[in-house]
Amino acid sequence: MPPQLRLNAVAFVSPQNHPILIRTFVQGPDELKYHYIAHTSLDVIDERSASEPPLTAAMSSKSTECYMNLLYTMEDVAVYGYMTPLKVKIIIALALTDAVVRDADVLTIFKALHTVYRQSVANPFLRLSAPIDGYNDNAALLAAGSPKWKAFRRRVDDIGKAVGAVAVTA
Repeated sequence: MPPQLRLNAVAFVSPQNHPILIRTFVQGPDELKYHYIAHTSLDVIDERSASEPPLTAAMSSKSTECYMNLLYTMEDVAVYGYMTPLKVKIIIALALTDAVVRDADVLTIFKALHTVYRQSVANPFLRLSAPIDGYNDNAALLAAGSPKWKAFRRRVDDIGKAVGAVAVTA
């Protein structure tokens, strides 16, 4: 039986590097630590995305191009990154174990999180109170932490439970 991964935190960050949702699955004083990890991960993601050559149209269709691999390890946490084609960044923090973490497993987690985010943003009823701003309609994205987005947070929690995290109500 393959080792169970333990998800400690998930962060969704807008293209302008504003936090959309930071969900921690660890109780206690470590919650602030995962906010710090999410923000420091943005520097690594920006550095990697700036150093990569621009993708051609044929290459950009691969979903693995979004996967940024292991960003860094810190104390007892391994931090992985994923950037969607629309530059929304998804960051996960997994508990470090002695077992080997396969990229396929991490990529599956990211695909599930990306699907949940895409489905939530595509819901037209969540945008009724957001101002229409033409091309810069980021207000709906930043409202993901608001009470209207309960289903989004619940789906993220469900993914966390499936991976092995214990949901924390916040």
